[in-house]
Amino acid sequence: MPDPFWTYVALAVTAFVAGVMNSVAGGGTLLTFPALLGVVPPAVANATSTVALLPGSLAGSVGFRAEIAASRKFVLRMFVPSLLGGAIGSWLVTEDKDAFATLVPWLILTAAVLFLIQQPISKWMRAHKPDREPGPVAVAALLGFQFLVAVYGGYFGAGIGILMLTTLGFMGVGDIHRMNGVKTFLASLINAASVVVFVCGGLIEWKYAAAMAVAAVAGGYVGARVSRRLPASAVRWAVIVIGFGLSAFYFWKQSG
Repeated sequence: MPDPFWTYVALAVTAFVAGVMNSVAGGGTLLTFPALLGVVPPAVANATSTVALLPGSLAGSVGFRAEIAASRKFVLRMFVPSLLGGAIGSWLVTEDKDAFATLVPWLILTAAVLFLIQQPISKWMRAHKPDREPGPVAVAALLGFQFLVAVYGGYFGAGIGILMLTTLGFMGVGDIHRMNGVKTFLASLINAASVVVFVCGGLIEWKYAAAMAVAAVAGGYVGARVSRRLPASAVRWAVIVIGFGLSAFYFWKQSG
């Protein structure tokens, strides 16, 4: 039986708003993933959400091409850990879909907490920004941390930008614009690796992914245009409230 037309409308609207949110403050996954949970199983919802938001992430990378080029050395350092971690994280989803479904409330709660502590982390980074590049041991530790971030990103993904900004701050990448550019590109790498694994695992519901991808790109474009007029803090707090609310709902649903 074909899906009702309004199913596609609801998913497209959700993806559009998620695209706007990603351009302004991040957190779009906390909208697209729960929306898809209404029509597909958790692992499929996660994979389809990743595919739907990937084009917008790639478009953002193109927009930051100058900042990425200026940070070529740091991008090359993070390239392999990001791809490898993203692939492993998504592979874990395909290997145990039941475990992923059980972890859904915890994953959403983790993302909400990350957005909650984003501002304190940013303030701490500005106060403790290194005045020189880290040594070999510190670089190795930061690359290891990036690998773990990528594994989490491949497994779920919401909040990885906050974690990566922390890493990039310690590596002395540069100002916030350069860090945002590198973060956006590395997130695209993580998501691209995940998509390849999800495609091979047959976890993507393409009819939903296609409609949502178009809407997410449009939302990302609109978000970029209006970001100067939208208070990022207000959008961030909306993401936090949504995240904690959804987490509580899914904990309640599991307990019932």
